[in-house]
Amino acid sequence: MLEQILNVFPDADLFALVDFIPEGQRDFIKNKKVTTTFIQNMPKAKTKYRNYLPFMPIAIEQLDVSAYDLVISSSHCVAKGVLTGPDQVHISYVHSPIRYAWDLQHQYLKEAGLTHGLKSKIARLIMHYMRIWDTRTSNGVDYLIANSKFIGRRIWKCYRRESDVIYPPVDVEKFQLCTEKEDFYMTASRMVPYKKMGLIVEAFNHMPDKKLIVIGKGPEFDKIQKVAGPNVTLMGYQPDDVLRDYMERAKAFVFAAEEDFGITPVEAQACGTPVIAYGKGGALETVRGYGKETNPTGIFFYHQNIESIIGAVEKFDKIRNQISYEDCRRHAESFSIPRFQKEFRDYVDNIMQAKVDEWKDSCR
Repeated sequence: MLEQILNVFPDADLFALVDFIPEGQRDFIKNKKVTTTFIQNMPKAKTKYRNYLPFMPIAIEQLDVSAYDLVISSSHCVAKGVLTGPDQVHISYVHSPIRYAWDLQHQYLKEAGLTHGLKSKIARLIMHYMRIWDTRTSNGVDYLIANSKFIGRRIWKCYRRESDVIYPPVDVEKFQLCTEKEDFYMTASRMVPYKKMGLIVEAFNHMPDKKLIVIGKGPEFDKIQKVAGPNVTLMGYQPDDVLRDYMERAKAFVFAAEEDFGITPVEAQACGTPVIAYGKGGALETVRGYGKETNPTGIFFYHQNIESIIGAVEKFDKIRNQISYEDCRRHAESFSIPRFQKEFRDYVDNIMQAKVDEWKDSCR
C-alpha cells in the first residue's frame, strides 16, 4: 500500500512511528529518509515495538507535519491521529479501526492469555483508553477512505463517520492464468489463530480422498502439523515463486478467515483458481459467490466449523465446471495496481481542486 501511494505521490515526505527497514530493502519507499518518533530509540523497539502500544498515541502526536498542505495517513492503528490544522487537508486510508481495541478485543485477550488476573485488567484499561483516543482523533481527519465496505461499516460503528471505499492494490500481474488444474486444494497464510488454518486442516482430515497443500509458517505451525492427516501436506514458509506455482495449479483455494479485505483470495483468482471462502468480511467483496452473482469465481461457507467447510468443498466439486477460470482472472484484474493508482489520484485531486475552488470563491 505505502509503495503504491508513493508511486502516486513520489515527492511526498515520509513519517512513521518507527523505521527499521534495512539498507538494500528500501527501494519500495524510494530510499527515502523517514522521520520517526521517540519509540524508535526505546529499548528493544526493533523487535518488540508492539509492546509500546500505550505510548503510540502520544508518539504519533509528536510528529510535526504543520508545513504541509496535504497529509495522507495509512492507518491500521494510530497513524490517523497525527495532528493537523484547520487549513490542512488530512486524508486517512483506514485499513481498520484498531482491531484489538474494538470488536476484536475479547478475541485478542483470549489469544494473548489475558482473560484473568492483573495483566488482564491492565490490558483492558489500555484498550479502554485506546478506544477513547481513537474516536477523538477520528474527528481530526477530513476524509476517511476504507479499504472495503466491510471496514466502512466498522468505521461507522466506531466513529460514526462516513467513508469512501478504495480497494487496496493487488499485484495481479505477478500471477499467470492457468487453466490446467491438478487434483489438489491449497491454502496459504501465516499460522495465527484468527486465520483458522488449523480448522481447514481438520476439515480435510475428514475428507481423506481430497489432497490439501498448506503453505505458511507461524506460532500454530507445530500444533497443526501434529494433527494433519496423510492427505494434508504442510510445506511451511515458501518463496513467492513456489507459492505462485501451487496457486496456479490448485483446483481451488480455501480461505477460512474473516479478513478486512483479503489479498490472497484475489491473488488466487488472478491464477484462474476459484476460491472457497468464509462468507463474511472482505471475502464477500473480493469473491463472486456461486448462486449469488453472475460469472461466479468461488463459493462461500457461512460458519467457521468443520461441517461447513466440508459442505462447501463437496458442493464445489459438484459445480466446479460452472466456474470459469477466465472469469476468475478478469475479476482479479479489477483490483489491480493501475486501478488503485488512478482511483487514489483522482480522489485526492478532486478534494484538493474543491479546496482551491472554495478558496477562490472566498476571495471574490
